[in-house]
Amino acid sequence: MLALGLLLIRLVVGLLFIGHGAQKLFGWFGGYGPKGTGGWMESIGIKPGVVMAVLAGVMELLGGILFATGLFTPLAAVLITLTMLGAIIKVHGKNGIWATANGYEYPLVLMVVAIGIALIGPGAYALG
Repeated sequence: MLALGLLLIRLVVGLLFIGHGAQKLFGWFGGYGPKGTGGWMESIGIKPGVVMAVLAGVMELLGGILFATGLFTPLAAVLITLTMLGAIIKVHGKNGIWATANGYEYPLVLMVVAIGIALIGPGAYALG
């Protein structure tokens, strides 16, 4: 049952990160692509916006793929943690903890889940 639980966690978190990466890189799933995301990033002081949007998108997409498949889970956790740390520092941190106030609750949970899985291991149903 432990392996199945780890698989469920990895799939949900990993697939959601794949989606977020695809939003930034390709404009899929209601995203704005590199140009739109880059413009927003510039508006909050992250420059150069398009380059940073592509970098964040690649980190989310690759981190999500690795996390979902259980390949190189520590690297996946680093990629996920870095993107969520950036979200906390630049967007959510000033709003306090609670998600109801656009706080850092959700990015923090995602970071801890990624780090926890990296420390535990991906489980038996992993490619790595």
